[in-house]
Amino acid sequence: MNPLANISISRPSLSNVSEIRETVTGIAAAATAPVRRLISEEALPLEGRRVVITGGSSGIGAAAALAVAQAGGTPILVARSLDKLEEVKAGIEAAGGTAFVYTCDVTDAESVTELVATLVKDHESIDMLVNNAGRSIRRSLSLSHDRFHDFERTMALNYFGAVRLIMELLPHMKEHGFGHIVNISSIGVQTNTPRFAAYVASKSALDAFSRVAASEVHGDGITFTTVHMPLVRTPMIAPTSMYDAFPVLSPEEAADMVVRALIKRPKEIGTPIGTLGELSYTLAPGLVDVILHRAYRLFPDSLAAKGVTPDSGETVKKETAMSTRVLAKATVAVQDQPLSRAAKRMVRVLPGIHW
Repeated sequence: MNPLANISISRPSLSNVSEIRETVTGIAAAATAPVRRLISEEALPLEGRRVVITGGSSGIGAAAALAVAQAGGTPILVARSLDKLEEVKAGIEAAGGTAFVYTCDVTDAESVTELVATLVKDHESIDMLVNNAGRSIRRSLSLSHDRFHDFERTMALNYFGAVRLIMELLPHMKEHGFGHIVNISSIGVQTNTPRFAAYVASKSALDAFSRVAASEVHGDGITFTTVHMPLVRTPMIAPTSMYDAFPVLSPEEAADMVVRALIKRPKEIGTPIGTLGELSYTLAPGLVDVILHRAYRLFPDSLAAKGVTPDSGETVKKETAMSTRVLAKATVAVQDQPLSRAAKRMVRVLPGIHW
């Protein structure tokens, strides 16, 4: 009997905006209720499965590791920080589970090759992979003309890093006749949210890769699931302070979606809002552009995107040639202007989207 099966995971408050809390809670319940039913019906649905989770030192990755252990699986955590990985491992072991940790920079080809060689040597099989490591960047194109490195760095981790690890593990999975790969994508791929061109492009590329790869390895017993994750309260969204008042999922609720992907292995998991966005763009792309442009005007660039520290208003090191006067005005404008009523209404109507 796994002691983790009796753990009750607490859910932190998602927002101090009371009128939108019920909406996002309902969406979270709709997305995660199936996995709770599965775990209750089958005590240990992931028993015997070894699950590699990148970005496992915090946020969704750490929460998913605990959820995998609760479902009977063995999480194998991968990240750059050994100290943080050891903390997550200690928490799992204190609850009665088993976990392994490995350091790796998935943007470095040699590091990934060494990681997979070690994994294959240390474990009888690697059954599942969760490509969770990623970076987000919220910056309008008007502030990005001299920041092409934003696109390169985002692709390096979100796309090339994930593909590199998949390609290294595929021969091993083929040899064992089984493998399941879960890619953490974004609701932004379905909704085409303004200011996320670099981030959404990287996730879209991984979505497309997975669709093509799935058709090639289907006969080898290897499958893919894409999780179009809505906004989650993690360190990745911290630089955008306006998200403090947004309805978001907790890392534990996001982890429930990941575990559902591992247990049921569907082609895709998402939210009703994401599906609506995708369908709307298919049926009326011009109208969606008008609505999204309205959202673009409602939600400003963050201080971080403008290159300003929120407390002092001083610039941080950046390449953008913005005058001190213009920068100071931008800082005051962002600091002094809360979200408008129209912006708050849009958040209420379409929760979970990265505005």
